[in-house]
Amino acid sequence: MKVLLADSLPASAVDRLIAAGDEVDSRPQLTAEDLPAAIAGFEALVVRSTKVTAQALDAADCLGLIVRAGAGTNTIDCERAAERGVFVCNVPGKNALAVAELTMGLLIAVDRHIAAGTADLRVGAWNKKAYSKADGLAGRRMGIIGIGDIGLAVAERASAFGIDVVAVAKPGRSDDAIARAERAGITYVDDLNELLASSDIVSLHVPGAPDTKGLVDADFLAQMKDDAILLNTSRGDVIDEAALITAMDERGFRAGLDVFVNEPGASIADFDSALASHRSVVGTHHVGASTEQAQDAVAAGTIDALNAYRAGRPVHCVNLDPVPHKAATITIRHEDRVGVLATVLAILRTAQLNVSNMQNQVFLGAKAAVASIDVGHLPSDDVLAELQSIDDVIYVSITPS
Repeated sequence: MKVLLADSLPASAVDRLIAAGDEVDSRPQLTAEDLPAAIAGFEALVVRSTKVTAQALDAADCLGLIVRAGAGTNTIDCERAAERGVFVCNVPGKNALAVAELTMGLLIAVDRHIAAGTADLRVGAWNKKAYSKADGLAGRRMGIIGIGDIGLAVAERASAFGIDVVAVAKPGRSDDAIARAERAGITYVDDLNELLASSDIVSLHVPGAPDTKGLVDADFLAQMKDDAILLNTSRGDVIDEAALITAMDERGFRAGLDVFVNEPGASIADFDSALASHRSVVGTHHVGASTEQAQDAVAAGTIDALNAYRAGRPVHCVNLDPVPHKAATITIRHEDRVGVLATVLAILRTAQLNVSNMQNQVFLGAKAAVASIDVGHLPSDDVLAELQSIDDVIYVSITPS
């Protein structure tokens, strides 16, 4: 398989791909603008921060897989990838500990004025009077918005500091997530309003998505306590930056931020941001996942994603229809011979029966097989009769959805 690495992976990970028989082209210098001219001929693409636009996807002639070496896929045009039949897969959870560690680091730095104090020391200024003023963390309340892998990891670390952690309960959580939340001592509140009104610290761990863009707006901030601390290691556009600046100027808010709106696309660049340069902000350069431990784990997860695709079983795909439309499942028991399924699909095509999912399993001895085919509307009796009449078909049945 020909694999294009548009961002860097550890040399050991590249060696593993090559050992597996992949042809790997590592071009970490590629930008979003460069990608359309470089993508032709590659079956798989691995990216971290490099944006994958519709233009790049349209220029791809044999691309079947994009792996985001991380969790968020907001830098990839997933909708266009879906239209082109390209799997977009991520590597969730692998960088959770690194991001959680940075979140706690930002919190401590905000409370203890570490960045400002360091800056003064570097220019020879001693100001123990100013930097002795800190609230401390034990006994304070942190509201966590987004109790996924990262949010849970932050809760565990915050609890170890003696911080009271609260969150809004969400349905559909796994048993493991529920158990971790219990061990971390998370208390659930009824809604976001209660969380904001009662928290001294609010930490954001939500994905980049249309429904989270601008989540932290003037109304959100108005519900928070005066002098509260806001932490964001998720996505820059979750925050209305102008609203946060106003809250910091007027109500004494402080912020620890790893992400910003309109971050540079390159690793090294000029960055003019009123929020990043604000006196009440301790900031980092979108480096939440950038530890050696996290990068090794992400690299291993990326290899797993490539191997799964190669084996025909893509994992952690974010652009598949979670509930494919189907009106019925056609089950066809048949002799395991070449051409049977081709004939079946030709009949379905003539009848305008769209297939949303299909599986064919071969029985022991490879004499017979059974195909399960989900279709978009109920087949007529004539179609069923035509399927039953195919040579080598044993029996046809239908199960309406």
